[in-house]
Amino acid sequence: MTERETTRLIAWSRELRQVHDRLREALRLTRESLTEGTPGEAATRELLLYCHGFCTALDGHHQGEDRTLFPAIADAHPELRPVLRSLEQDHSMIAHLIAGLRAAVDRAAPPEELDHHLEGIAAIMENHFRYEERQLLTVLETLELTAEPPEVLGPI
Repeated sequence: MTERETTRLIAWSRELRQVHDRLREALRLTRESLTEGTPGEAATRELLLYCHGFCTALDGHHQGEDRTLFPAIADAHPELRPVLRSLEQDHSMIAHLIAGLRAAVDRAAPPEELDHHLEGIAAIMENHFRYEERQLLTVLETLELTAEPPEVLGPI
């Protein structure tokens, strides 16, 4: 294996951590825009943009994992299939929570309700990310995958 190939392999674990960190930051900014925003139409538009961006990024990340990353891991490490199924179930649960947040944003729910949605997403998301990192980072350092990072980990 060449140095370039080894660097690319190790980069998958780094890429995953970086994506998780960017999603954590997007969630933080979204929650901050909710608590620090001024009342009125401008604040609602700003919150809508943050929520839309965060929801799209998180959903895209999980779709990329389900479509490309997890099948590659399952092929290379069949013993991890139960872990991958659990992570896919988390993805489904998070998608359901995101749909609830989007619906609340679309109907201009009060800030307290929006924060309640974001708090639920944050709790599940953080638990999911930590489990995923514990279970998969070492595997990602040896996974041979030729796809581009946005295809595998979402357009972040």
